[in-house]
Amino acid sequence: MTEPMYPQGSEKISTRRKELAPKQHEAFEAFSTAVFADGELDSRTKQLIAVAVAHTTQCPYCIQGHTAIAKRKGASEEQIMEAIWVAAEMRAGAAFAHATLAVNTLQHMGQH
Repeated sequence: MTEPMYPQGSEKISTRRKELAPKQHEAFEAFSTAVFADGELDSRTKQLIAVAVAHTTQCPYCIQGHTAIAKRKGASEEQIMEAIWVAAEMRAGAAFAHATLAVNTLQHMGQH
């Protein structure tokens, strides 16, 4: 039987991660708390942004975690899916926009 690509998180793994770099872990936790606190954007909106970003970075742990938190913060399933569609458009849009590089390369090749 093969190991899954993304193992389930566990208290043991979390504890070990903290042990290996306690200062950095503490700083990251404080940063995360500050970032997701209510401010000009409410925490529900911030979690919806995180869901979208997690889909563009393709982090399965972030997708699961921020989807669950967004739901707990009051986001509807429809809002979560809409945020995912925004991410999909941005990812596709980036590929379309970067076609400029390919077209530019081809144009320069045609000049030689």
